[in-house]
Amino acid sequence: MLIRTPADLGAVIRDKRKRLKLDQVTLAKRIGVSRQWVINVEHGHPRAELALVLRALDVLGIPVDANSEGPNSRRSTSAVDINAIVTKAKKGKT
Repeated sequence: MLIRTPADLGAVIRDKRKRLKLDQVTLAKRIGVSRQWVINVEHGHPRAELALVLRALDVLGIPVDANSEGPNSRRSTSAVDINAIVTKAKKGKT
């Protein structure tokens, strides 16, 4: 899921918490926050502290992928074969 808003992130956190069969109190204890903080984040509170949000994601096992190439990137997603490029460059110099 592409997360674009605090509400999107809150929905992901709530969904994962429920799939893990955790209640808000248990999750709050594992993160080290209050139940009200969990409620606010799950409702998309836009000013939640980033460090705590990252801790919540870690506790829930939700990976964070900071791919610098967004969904509208024009770059190819295929891997680059650096060895082939070097070999081709060497052949061109001889």
